[in-house]
Amino acid sequence: MVVQVLLALDRPETEALVRHALANPDMVLRRTMPDRPLWDQVRQTHDLVVISHSLLGHAALDGIRALRLQSNPPSVVILTDSMDPSESAAFLAAGCNAVLDPSLVNGTLEQIFQSILSRRRQEWEEEYAGRRGDSPPSLNDFTSCAPAMQNFMAMVRHVVDADTSLLMLGETGVGKERLARAIHAESRRNRGPFVPIHCGALPETLLESELFGHEKGAFTGATASRRGLFELAEGGTIFLDEVGDMPPHLQVKLLRFLQEHEVLRVGSERPVRVDARVMGATNRDLPKEVEGGKFREDLYFRLSVVTLTIPPLRERREEIPFLVQKLINAFQSRLGRQVQGINPDALEALIRYPWPGNIRELMNNIERAVLLCDEDRIALAHLPESIRKAQSAPPHVGHIHPCAPNGFPEEWMQKPLSEASRDILERFEQTYLSTLLRTTHGRIGETARRAGIHPRSLYAKMKRYGLHKEDFRPGRCR
Repeated sequence: MVVQVLLALDRPETEALVRHALANPDMVLRRTMPDRPLWDQVRQTHDLVVISHSLLGHAALDGIRALRLQSNPPSVVILTDSMDPSESAAFLAAGCNAVLDPSLVNGTLEQIFQSILSRRRQEWEEEYAGRRGDSPPSLNDFTSCAPAMQNFMAMVRHVVDADTSLLMLGETGVGKERLARAIHAESRRNRGPFVPIHCGALPETLLESELFGHEKGAFTGATASRRGLFELAEGGTIFLDEVGDMPPHLQVKLLRFLQEHEVLRVGSERPVRVDARVMGATNRDLPKEVEGGKFREDLYFRLSVVTLTIPPLRERREEIPFLVQKLINAFQSRLGRQVQGINPDALEALIRYPWPGNIRELMNNIERAVLLCDEDRIALAHLPESIRKAQSAPPHVGHIHPCAPNGFPEEWMQKPLSEASRDILERFEQTYLSTLLRTTHGRIGETARRAGIHPRSLYAKMKRYGLHKEDFRPGRCR
């Protein structure tokens, strides 16, 4: 997190001491301007204000009290070598963070500043970084035995340390935000904040102020200047969830940021330069939104320098047993249950189920099962009816490959379970997609919609299986 510091100091030697105590690449130090009223400058957006007592004036206590009423007020430190204890206590009671003698030795001044800023960082992260009590995200969370996920993560690891904007695509519940957090946590920007916002969850007018900030008086209720989330993401990452829901005029402002790395607060004519990496995510088909005029084409190309399409859970069923056990371990500890595992028929049902809600749906169902289970293993009865039905559905193996008399091809019996499962799934996918492409006469958008996957994912699978849309056009199908 880059810290904005305002210095209002009366002596050069005091300023030298403070600058030494705050010497850090993550600190941006600015002096007050002598031709502007002090409190007008203090009330602007900063993280820390360091003021000499002699410059405060008669209404200092009222000024500090008013400052504490601002949204996201700065920390305030007063420097003086001649203040009596009662006056110092009055300033602390009004909301000042510390009253210090600038001549403190042995690095004490530096330690106090670090303590104040460390506490501020913690408060900020708790408010904006969405800590939810779960374990810190890591790319290891996405380690998988599924080939689709292994290929995907190989691409992810290539872009972790780049400052390139990322566009994450995928169905609801696949873990787009957690992946974004993991990329941020393992990037060079991990000392800066991770700032998430759901672009479809706020009214249009509020979203603009939330993202880009506003100046005092910009609209009714704007009683003070306020930094937006782009500025608060300085030195870190801003994550725009459901960026496809962003209104057109805000798309223009986002495009400006991606091009110029500047934001313009509501009510301001002066842009602010910001260093933040942008990650966007959506479950919409953005190329289709561009065609329909709902999303700017130039913004789409700027955002999608690198596009990461997270495979849905049904395309990586091989990892379901591992995920289930991991979730059982987490929930039994959190919920105080003694559940240790899952019965084979219940696990088979989970593997067969299509998981339209992906990882999020799996998590909800395992949490429910752990709560309902009074034994040491989850049984089929602890799962919802929709999943139990999947367990009794007939297998599709006979439609994938001519079966041997014993009901299974001999070649599969010579392989380990994981390899045989992967082989079965690949053959099913190839047959399924070929049949669906033939039905849609090779129309990619319609095929992807009916298959419930993104067109990019469909193209990747077609390339993998040697399928070409031209071969399924009318007159070409046999």
